[in-house]
Parts: sequence; C-alpha cells; structure tokens
Amino acid sequence: MTRLKELKSWKQLSDHYAEVSHLHMSDMFAADPQRFDKLSLSAAGLFLDYSKNRVNQTTLSLLTDLARERDLKAQISAMFGGEAINSTEQRAVLHSALRNRAERSVEVDGSDIMPGVREVLARMKTFTEAVREGQWQGYKGDQITDVVNIGIGGSDLGPLMVCEALQRFSHPRLALHFVSNVDGTHIASTLEKLNPATTLFIIASKTFTTQETLTNAHSARQWFVEATGDEAAIASHFVALSTNSQEVEKFGIDTNNMFEFWDWVGGRYSLWSAIGLPIAIAIGMERFEDLLTGAYEMDEHFRNAELDQNMPVILALLTVWYSNFFGVETTAVLPYDQYLSRFPAYLQQLTMESNGKYVTADG
Repeated sequence: MTRLKELKSWKQLSDHYAEVSHLHMSDMFAADPQRFDKLSLSAAGLFLDYSKNRVNQTTLSLLTDLARERDLKAQISAMFGGEAINSTEQRAVLHSALRNRAERSVEVDGSDIMPGVREVLARMKTFTEAVREGQWQGYKGDQITDVVNIGIGGSDLGPLMVCEALQRFSHPRLALHFVSNVDGTHIASTLEKLNPATTLFIIASKTFTTQETLTNAHSARQWFVEATGDEAAIASHFVALSTNSQEVEKFGIDTNNMFEFWDWVGGRYSLWSAIGLPIAIAIGMERFEDLLTGAYEMDEHFRNAELDQNMPVILALLTVWYSNFFGVETTAVLPYDQYLSRFPAYLQQLTMESNGKYVTADG
C-alpha cells in the first residue's frame, strides 16, 4: 500500500495548506455569503454545520480525493461485510450488526450472525421487562429498586453516558449505579446506601477475568453474602454480561442469566450489545431499540452516502486536516445539555482507542 504522505492528494493538500493557512474565518464568510448553506447537511435526524472550519471548497475537494485515493468506500464495505478489518487481532468489527434493523444477514466466517444478535435482544427484553414490572424479585420476594453495573472502560462509559443522557425516561422505581474504579472507595460508597434484598448487580466482563471488574464484583459478592448469609441468593441478585459460562457459574451466577456478546464487538462500541442491559433496564427495551434504530439510520447514511455528503466521513476528514496540517492536538467537545455531561469521556475513549495509534493498518 502506498504510504499516506506519498499520495498525490496528500501532496496537493500540503501545497493547498500553504495557500490557505493564513485565512481568517470572517474573510471566508465575507467572500461567500452562501457558505453556511454549502457547508452544512442533515442525516438521520442530525444536523451538521461545518462551515465554521478553516476549509474552503478546494480543501474539501482535496480531502475527498484523499478518501477516494485511499479507497475509503471499499473499506466501509469491508467493515459492514464482516471482513477482518481489525488487523491487530484479525477480527471483524461489527458493532453495526448489533443495531442492524433490516432483515439482511451479516456473515462472519461464512455464518450469519444476525440470529444470535436477535436472540440476545429477545432475552434482554424478557429480563428487563421482568425487572421493570416487578416480576423479578430478590431472595426475600422484594422488587428490585437499585441496579449496580460493575465494569470498566467501554463496559462502563457507554452505558453510563446513555443512562445519564436519557435519565428523564428512567423507570421511577429503579436507581442506576455504575462502579468502575478499582479503588475500594468507589464500590464501598455505592454499597453503603443500598439494601441487598432489593439490589441487582450486573457484572460486565467479556472474559469474566478482567482484574478491575472482578475485584469490584467479588467485593459486591462478599458484601451481599455477609448481609444475607445465603450464597444461593446470589442467583437472584447477580447477572453477567459475558461469554465465559464456566467462570460465571463458579462465581455463583445462574448461566441462564448470562447475556452473551462476541469478539467482533469492541469494548468502546459495546453499549449497543448486551453491555447495554443497564440502559434497557433504565429506559425500557422499546426505547433501547429506538436507540438502536437511530444508530442504524446513521449507519445506513455512512454506508450509502457519497463521500462529500457523508457526515461521519466529513468529520473524519476535518480531523485529518487539522491534526496533520495545522498540528492540532486537542478536540473540544462542548455538550449543549447537562444530560450529555458524560459524552466527552465516552468520545475520549472511543477516539483514543480507535485512532490513538502509531502503527499503520498494514503494520
């Protein structure tokens, strides 16, 4: 593969940068009164205004040429097609399959993964409805009032961000708590406010061996057993988001209450999978599926729109422009609403894990 900086479009961008780097935004608007109309678009219920960027039509044209020269369309198709585009681990990257609301199949290694995705969603629906309607009861027969999600990284940041953003839609009886810090103060300060008879714990760990998560999970287990004196009651108060049934069972969790996700789900994208169980408990499975539908609509836009009218592509190309030519090292994310206060932390992990690498796709 030709190195990025040896591409014709990259060299043209370098020359172009020398021509426009001194331009001021006010001059660009003065020169083109239609700038806002030309550099804004709508897709999947979202509106993007990118006119307030240090670009002109030539910049955007050259950036789009770069995407074409890099064959971005083919790479997008490869991702949606289930090819192993994660070259480090030789895995597919199919968070989009988790929110595939169409009837089409998605194949990985020759097998359609969609029946498995739909089966987990159906089990999530049955479980969340039981908790929300009070049919799922603790060991004393009480309804659940508090749900504690124990995870780290994407298993914490994603669900926490969404539950915070959509808290106005939360079930009035259910309080959601998120524990991620291995410092014992986090779990201790959470547990001291809770009644073990009405608390449900969600242990989110794909392998069920994640050190930080399991440390907190065992602290919660010890607190629960000491308070109840009944290890068998664990089955009524702990569920797992994992693929390791042996370790889940050893912990004391009924494997019927283990919700699966797959190795083609990266942690930073996992809120759309069973990792989203606390979201579904909080806002209901119908609204969780609305969330999936919204993401699916953006996926379809990303998959099908032309590069110069493609919202995610445009935002990505602007990042390429700023970071490589202007030397910008910081992105400001300014939520317009307090309910989105966790969004920057979520995006930070997403960006750093996806793009914070110094190794190219070909090694």
